[in-house]
Amino acid sequence: MKCDPPVGAPPPGTASGLAALLTGAAWGSAAMGAVLTLADVDSPLRAPFTLFLLVGAPALSIGAALGRTAPLARAVVALAGALALDLLVAQGMLALHLWSVRGGTLTVAAFSGAVLLLTALARARRTARARTGRAG
Repeated sequence: MKCDPPVGAPPPGTASGLAALLTGAAWGSAAMGAVLTLADVDSPLRAPFTLFLLVGAPALSIGAALGRTAPLARAVVALAGALALDLLVAQGMLALHLWSVRGGTLTVAAFSGAVLLLTALARARRTARARTGRAG
């Protein structure tokens, strides 16, 4: 017996599709910030896009690594982790007398990419183990 969805409920798969669309738009904005900063383009959009790169890219990476945690908890931890990463990169570069805007942006982007890559590799390994029937 098949029941109809409740009245006013979104169609199945819509919420995850919207989340994927928003995540893609966020990554696109972060990439635009990297391009504008690294190319040293003199544009009024450089500052907002770069700020989004410095906060958004690490937050998105950490949020992806947290997986199935509660959405509010994931958002809070991801934002706190992004700010911590930004502060640690800035402090380390200042302590080593290596500070530059391009270097800081590139370092934060590299750390964010590494976290995202490691998360994707761990998920792929987990999926491969589940398919073969091995535990652990």
